[in-house]
Amino acid sequence: MAEKNFITSGRNTIIHKIKKFDLLIINGDAPVVIVSHRGIGIYKGEIPAKRSIAKKAYQDIVHVESSEVFSEEKTLLFVQALDGREYKVDYSKINTKSFIKVHQDNYI
Repeated sequence: MAEKNFITSGRNTIIHKIKKFDLLIINGDAPVVIVSHRGIGIYKGEIPAKRSIAKKAYQDIVHVESSEVFSEEKTLLFVQALDGREYKVDYSKINTKSFIKVHQDNYI
């Protein structure tokens, strides 16, 4: 089995592990969030149709509601990125400045 590019912690934390791959976090119909080694933001590109296509583009698709992640959509998600910060993604605040915020500056 191939190693994942992320791990989950607790009920709502995703930890980015491998610098080479960007994570595309999909949570229901909400905007897709991209996590790279430089930080986090809203993904504006097209979502790859298959995981194999994503892998060729050095991306990993993370479906929050899948059984291998959290098994349900989340309103609040924490993402520990490789830039040393933990981000809070609050899906109740889509289209506001509070949608993605730095939660902790140095979690390591």
